Amino acid sequence: MTLAAPATTILPHALPGCTNARIVLFAIRRMGAHGLHDAGAANLLINAFGQDFRRPLLLMRNLMADLATHASGTIAIAPCCCARMTPAEGALLTILARIETAPETARYLLSDLLGARRVDGVLASAVVVATAFADAGRPIGERG
Repeated sequence: MTLAAPATTILPHALPGCTNARIVLFAIRRMGAHGLHDAGAANLLINAFGQDFRRPLLLMRNLMADLATHASGTIAIAPCCCARMTPAEGALLTILARIETAPETARYLLSDLLGARRVDGVLASAVVVATAFADAGRPIGERG
């Protein structure tokens, strides 16, 4: 008989306290599970940003495509209904929260997440997503 690992081992991080980080997390989960053109992710961003939803939606799609293209392995994403986060989700939210204040930290985290040394293109995608959210009055805060 094998025992299942506790949820805190597989999903060690609590959901972020920042509403904007939760929006990003939900969009990541929906697009990661259902594709870049997922209606649920689009609806969330329409509701969050109103008539200015196009920029964050397009940039989120671009970030997700860049992550998928440049990752050397699988990036674990939990289901949308999950009340905790995977290490990869936690790292991605930390990258987006710190990209402007601690760019070298964000670069190292992204390099670890992707398993690659050269992450400049994906890092640029993360910068524009964080900037789009901040420009719309929804800065992505630390996860916790």
